[in-house]
Amino acid sequence: MQELPKNLDHSEIEAKWYKHWLEKKYFKSVPDEREPYTIVIPPPNVTGVLHMGHMLNNTIQDVLIRKARMQGKNACWVPGTDHASIATEAKVVNLLKEQGISKKDITREKFLEHAWVWKEKYGGIILKQLEKLGASCDWDRTRFTMEEDLSEAVIDVFIDLHKKGKIYRGVRMVNWDPKGLTAVSDEEVIHKEVNSKLFYVRYQIQDSDEWITIATTRPETILGDTAICVHPDDERYKHLKGKFAIVPLIDRVVPIIFDEYIDIEFGTGALKVTPAHDINDYNLGIKHNLEVIDTLNPDGTLSEKAQLYVGEDRFAVRKKIAVDLEEKGHLVKIEEIKNKVGYSERTDAVIEPKLSMQWFLKMDELSKPALENVMNDNIQLIPDKFKNTYKHWMENVHDWCISRQLWWGHRIPAWYDEKGNVVVAKTEADARKEFENKFNTQHSTFSITQDEDVLDTWFSSWLWPISVFDGFKKPDGADINYYYPTNDLVTAPEILFFWVARMIIAGYEYRNEKPFSNVYLTGIVRDKQGRKMSKSLGNSPDPLDLIDKYSADGVRTGMLFCSPAGNDLPFDEKLCEQGRNFTNKIWNALRLVKGWETEESANNINQDVFVWFENKLELLKENLEKSYASYRLSEALIDLYKFIWDDFCSWYLEFVKPPYGEKIDAVSYQKTVGYFEELMKLLHPFMPFISEEIYHRLNEERTDDICVAAYPAIHAYDAKIIQEGEKLKEVISAIRDVRNKNGLSPKITMTVSVQATDKAIYNKYGALIEKIANIHPIKFTDSEVANAVSQLIQTDKLFIETGVQIDTESEKKKIQEEIEYYKGFIASVEKKLGNEKFVANAKPEIIENERKKMADGQSKLQSLEESLSKL
Repeated sequence: MQELPKNLDHSEIEAKWYKHWLEKKYFKSVPDEREPYTIVIPPPNVTGVLHMGHMLNNTIQDVLIRKARMQGKNACWVPGTDHASIATEAKVVNLLKEQGISKKDITREKFLEHAWVWKEKYGGIILKQLEKLGASCDWDRTRFTMEEDLSEAVIDVFIDLHKKGKIYRGVRMVNWDPKGLTAVSDEEVIHKEVNSKLFYVRYQIQDSDEWITIATTRPETILGDTAICVHPDDERYKHLKGKFAIVPLIDRVVPIIFDEYIDIEFGTGALKVTPAHDINDYNLGIKHNLEVIDTLNPDGTLSEKAQLYVGEDRFAVRKKIAVDLEEKGHLVKIEEIKNKVGYSERTDAVIEPKLSMQWFLKMDELSKPALENVMNDNIQLIPDKFKNTYKHWMENVHDWCISRQLWWGHRIPAWYDEKGNVVVAKTEADARKEFENKFNTQHSTFSITQDEDVLDTWFSSWLWPISVFDGFKKPDGADINYYYPTNDLVTAPEILFFWVARMIIAGYEYRNEKPFSNVYLTGIVRDKQGRKMSKSLGNSPDPLDLIDKYSADGVRTGMLFCSPAGNDLPFDEKLCEQGRNFTNKIWNALRLVKGWETEESANNINQDVFVWFENKLELLKENLEKSYASYRLSEALIDLYKFIWDDFCSWYLEFVKPPYGEKIDAVSYQKTVGYFEELMKLLHPFMPFISEEIYHRLNEERTDDICVAAYPAIHAYDAKIIQEGEKLKEVISAIRDVRNKNGLSPKITMTVSVQATDKAIYNKYGALIEKIANIHPIKFTDSEVANAVSQLIQTDKLFIETGVQIDTESEKKKIQEEIEYYKGFIASVEKKLGNEKFVANAKPEIIENERKKMADGQSKLQSLEESLSKL
């Protein structure tokens, strides 16, 4: 037989097989007569490089797609990237800054030229990195959210929704990101609990010596105050009706207004009203017709309207104004508090509520099918614990602010004339026609300009499952009709609303159909201390370094060993090491098998072993399928790992391995190769590289590839035979345990007697036990054997003669400990069976299993007590 290298060169086989799969076009998919199985990748930011979250997410997708491909389905995994307006623009701005160029000093067209150059240079990095992981995407289908066809779809959808009255433009209070210089949606605001100061500030009542005190965490906004509000039923302030207060430092006279919005019990019961900088204040301002004074510039510095501290940063002003208020006698006290502050998800800047003219999408009617079809399980969230969160969000959905003050992205197709009139149209020519029709004037010679803003990045990615199949350009095209709706979406819970809900909304609006059937929500990858992995904390390893160190297969399994759906993943690099050790274990098993020489033999001594192993293998396949069906991929992998490591390597190969220097019979060899191949097929979705390598090494003449081999079918199995096999392993383990504890050499042949009511298993597997455990032919006895170590195997007793004097007291102690264990075990089962609620609600088979456990326990207890009395 061919000699195999001792160590496997992982990087060599990864490069070899990935190149081979691509050359064979195994990942390519075109519509045909087969059942489609489709996944669209959550498009990573074009700015991105592979991080641990990507590793987990894409490993899961690859497991699902590879299994479907082996099952004969037309597996299509569509890759692509997202243009990521905010992140990409920030990258390009920084790049230009390094070249001494400021964004404000160049034209939009020039800036976009730089952005496209950057995208072409760096934009494909993350997809090339996914190849290292083994991702079996159809790379010919790679899409980009700002490519021509997808961009056209975005603009067409905007125009369509505007025509339907769903998109409108208006001044609203938005979440303003002073660092990104753009509005962000509610879902892009992360609320963090922080330590803050609560400033109690007093305002003098005009023409009076009286003062009124308010409390605020943002004293810098005092400069924009236009009222003080109190509750109409608050006895403390009723006498102030019709009165005015004077804003500290700037002496603005503002009215004292009365509104039931105020909580009498909270703070002083008096509220400063700053309509430009708080949504609730803004609503009060509309109701009471208050002046709106915007004291902040877009970059978070104070504006001219603030009168003081103009051009200074808001947080610097917060410190300064506190000092100035104290000097002028307005600061009553400061309290240390904890409160929640909104931060931009993209830039981590503190969000400022800001009045701004923006474009919005009405969500109330659009979102109804998306709520209904998740709640009725037409679309399944996995795990379903996220349904309640989803329901709450969808029932309280706000209109979506879809405009962003950026240049990189899909420019809003709105056009303005010199009078401020606006039309929505795809091109300038279409816009001029719209002006003529709408305003009945000749605009061909008038100056019109397009809206400067771009659309929210999510406004393109919400169309992803449709647009990647050109469903807007060719609504009846072969691709969209074949691949849509897709099957599974694998994504993170934190974008359940940003992206998943909106894709569902778009699916029902434009295809009247769900975009996918199942949403597998992964957990967040955390370090051993429970912290989310991030570059800033320095606790996130480079995935490519991990692959170099532990192999792609090792890292894939390391990620999946601890990743139940929806639960956070406590990542430890040792798991990747465990994955690599697993590949080495499999490789060593191959070296063992390939090192055997064969001979023809009429006497097949391993027939019973084959029957046991084949039944156990069928049980494994059934359990794997159950785990796949419920998306418990981590459990599936662990079951497979244990089976290969224990049942195949530690037991089966030991059972059939020929004695040193002897040959193996040809039947046993072929059976072993067949089992090995089948296990590699089951393993392939999880560990594609090692499984393909082993598959070919087992048969050097092979021309087919495991990547597209048929996934093993499930057949019936005999549970009794499996139970026999488990008992066989217990017997051998017990004999080995006694040998080890007594320090006996494996070469010493021991004598074993068995006291059993059913001797069938010992007659059936006797020769195998003798071979593996190195014992004389098994004897049967009806009584205790003197000077032998006893071992209880289920209800059977093994008496193992070691030739070593038995320590009776030690043996008694051991048996007594086992007796106490079984007494406790029986008591716990009796308690469970005595629980009326359990018996009433449990399935009959579960109750029957509990009764069997009690009967077995009682039988073992009786046997142990007999042994103790004889000692």
